[in-house]
Amino acid sequence: MPRTLIEFIGDKITGQRQPAQKAAAAGNYGGANSVGRYYQYIEGTARNNAISVPTISRARDLMASVIGCMNLRMYNEMWNGTEMEKVYIAPRSWLRRISPSVTNNFLLSWLFDDLFFYGAAYLFVTSRTADGYPASFDRLPFANVTRRDQPGPVFFGPSNELYFAGEKLDTNNVIQFLSPVQGIVYQSAQAVATALKLERARFRNAASPIASGTLRQVGGEPMSGQELADLAASFDAAREAGAGTAALNEFVTYTETQTSPDKMLLIDSAQFQAADLCRLTNVPSYLCGIAVGGYSYVSNQGARLDLWTFGAKPYAECIASTLSMNNVLPNGSYVEFDSESYLTAEYTTQNDITENYEPSEVGLRQ
Repeated sequence: MPRTLIEFIGDKITGQRQPAQKAAAAGNYGGANSVGRYYQYIEGTARNNAISVPTISRARDLMASVIGCMNLRMYNEMWNGTEMEKVYIAPRSWLRRISPSVTNNFLLSWLFDDLFFYGAAYLFVTSRTADGYPASFDRLPFANVTRRDQPGPVFFGPSNELYFAGEKLDTNNVIQFLSPVQGIVYQSAQAVATALKLERARFRNAASPIASGTLRQVGGEPMSGQELADLAASFDAAREAGAGTAALNEFVTYTETQTSPDKMLLIDSAQFQAADLCRLTNVPSYLCGIAVGGYSYVSNQGARLDLWTFGAKPYAECIASTLSMNNVLPNGSYVEFDSESYLTAEYTTQNDITENYEPSEVGLRQ
């Protein structure tokens, strides 16, 4: 599989190329036989490089916390004479425990993770009820799945040729989630690659000591390298000893270093790149700690609404709509997230508090 730009930049940063992941051999391995064999599961180099950027990690965790903490509920629709009305019904057994081995909080968060980074996600049907509909599922990491008929990065519909760990899967047993938002490792690979390069430069500069000044001989007999080193050492020793006054003759001058820590750590560049990655991830900048004048004052409820509207809602609708399709539920039954509880904060005990986010008080977080 060809490497993405993010993978290539990640190899440059780590100094070595990531080992290629080999498909499992045929026979007892690969395909449906590999479902649940977690030692074969991977998340992908491109995803791991992108999540190493703090802004992307923050945006991912914010939206994953929303999707992973909301409950799912089922309903039918009924015409009440003027409009279609939702009638909530008893859920199927899997709605509170989609996978028998993990919680919904864990599974939904990582299902979102695949949608966020790659634009697609998969659940494998591990058991069915007597009526033929799914009863339990297990997540298939996107990096382990190959779409032979639609290699991407844009997917036009469900794939009919899915391979897991090197063996073909029966697509009737795979629930395919297709995100309305293209995966970020493909959507703006250069923005992520730039952030990786910037982090590399900042790390390199952070490890480089900054000299407080420079001693320069301007006259007299030129001193040798050893004499210059002894002069600098004696100057540093006097400063460390707490001497308040330094004495130099007419042949030596001292010039203070103009480089400051904020320039060495590329603060302005980091601030701009962090804001650019907020645009990439569709998360309001102030939620990632980026100073934005338009959001000087924001309430907790307003922040939740912004995160839901601009960030998490497209992914939540993708998951709920896919779980409402006829290969998962009978016709006329639907699934939705209980977003009202999240937006109204019914699970909190404190009153809504208005907080002041002045640009000067917002910490930098890339």
